[in-house]
Amino acid sequence: MAHASFDGLRVLSLESRRAKEVEKLIRTYGGEPFVVPSMREVPLASNTQALEFAARLLEGEFDAVVFFTGVGVRALVETVATRYDREQFLQALRQVRVAVRGAKPTAALRELNVPIAVTAAEPTTWRELMQAMDASFGSELPGWHVAVQEYGASNPEFLAELTLKCARVTKVPVYQWALPEDLGPLRESVLAIASGNVEVVLFMTAVQVIHLFQVAEQMGCEEDLRAGLRSLVVVSIGPTTTEELAHYGVTPDFEPSRPKMGFIVNEAAQYAARILAQKQASSESAPAAPELSSRRMAAKTLQSLSDVARVQPSTPTMAGFRDGLTSIDFLHQISSRIAAADPLHVVLQSIVDFVTTVIPCDSCFIYVLEQDKLVLRASKNPHADVVDQLGVALGQGITGWVAEHREPVVIAANASNDPRFVVFKNLPEDHFEAILSTPILCASKVVGVINLQHRLSYHHSANELRLISTLGYLVGAEIERARLETENTQLANRLETRKIVDRAKGILQRDLGATEEEAYRRMQRESRQRRKSMREIADAILLGDDLKRGQTTPTGTASAG
Repeated sequence: MAHASFDGLRVLSLESRRAKEVEKLIRTYGGEPFVVPSMREVPLASNTQALEFAARLLEGEFDAVVFFTGVGVRALVETVATRYDREQFLQALRQVRVAVRGAKPTAALRELNVPIAVTAAEPTTWRELMQAMDASFGSELPGWHVAVQEYGASNPEFLAELTLKCARVTKVPVYQWALPEDLGPLRESVLAIASGNVEVVLFMTAVQVIHLFQVAEQMGCEEDLRAGLRSLVVVSIGPTTTEELAHYGVTPDFEPSRPKMGFIVNEAAQYAARILAQKQASSESAPAAPELSSRRMAAKTLQSLSDVARVQPSTPTMAGFRDGLTSIDFLHQISSRIAAADPLHVVLQSIVDFVTTVIPCDSCFIYVLEQDKLVLRASKNPHADVVDQLGVALGQGITGWVAEHREPVVIAANASNDPRFVVFKNLPEDHFEAILSTPILCASKVVGVINLQHRLSYHHSANELRLISTLGYLVGAEIERARLETENTQLANRLETRKIVDRAKGILQRDLGATEEEAYRRMQRESRQRRKSMREIADAILLGDDLKRGQTTPTGTASAG
């Protein structure tokens, strides 16, 4: 396949957060970029609902909480901390089942040490999330009260489906999207589409669609916008955005193979010119179509959603984000990750996100060497059951061989036929065709392994191998730092817990006349029966003793006087 190129096509993107990166990518692929911000994030005028949610969570009213975005997780915690104790709120959150839509809320919750029960599979729409919740919670759902953290625009389809399956659903809005303060560029975009002055439009969120049509409605040219979109190339990043387009009577020409910015721009560059030529040829030869009302058009478009093409799951020759990434950009992104000094899981997830943006792949794993085992600590695809659980011995399988020999392994096809290959039944990626596995080093010592895998045959270039190997050298020290810091924190927590448990044992020995072993066994029994940790049982005993002392102190003081 030829190198991806727009060949001078005029490409409109409505991206706000990553406008500069999109513009650079479009230009790199030979397009003329028009990047117009379509939304801005604003706090809600009142935090009443979020604070009410926190109060009810602390009282134990909820069985599960659903998070859609990482920004929403952090915003909710910051909002709650203005009125309630932050750690008490997080502790209450740790007691319920948590479901997440994708990698970003997963990383945010791991940073807060909140366990995750369910993660949606790709393409991480509400449908995959609902399926994952059904599979994991099953018959328990009908009796549950579930809270849903909203992410700007409400998701009525998900809420409707969840309401049918649960006893009660509570919305928790934390932040919302608003139109830009300056609507001039967005109005010009509406006119440019309607008049055919752009040839490709990239939609990266459903909110971009909503705001574009909202402005068109204000201008009185919604039908002109709809007609213009049907005459040019429309690319939707995924099913949720495609559904929103359908509500306005627009069927996108295709979705990218991965719901990522690098993929949507690259694959638009590969196919846009051909699709545009086909549309122009068919419009010249086809008779005029009868006018349809906007409602009938939307209904017709919704029926045709199944016809929306999706690019082949693996595109071996696609240039991805890397063609737009210079050496300076690469070093800057990695150094900024290291400078942040984040916790281990946050560091690892950042590396996964970066690697999968630079090199198109279907799977990315990061294993960290802990004592004599490589432990799976991060994954591109959701694997809640094996991340932090799966261990690989040095020398075991391709991953263990790479760690033991400190050499990369590159297999273009039939990876399972390699004599070093070992199957792990709970990892479906083991059935993929191609693999690139490289060690992560720190001061000549192996600290981990990065694995990239592909469903189809894939020939990794020498540049890709050098890039991932360089990444292994650069992030090795940071992974080791984060790992040691995490271990130190865990050790400090264990020591603190041991001190508190010992104090609680002493109180039971004093009050009950029990031996040390009897006191410890009583605490163990309470821990099992109440489903609380030993630390929580010990804290309760200490609190009870403090309250008792507070009640007896005045009398004791009077007697002493």
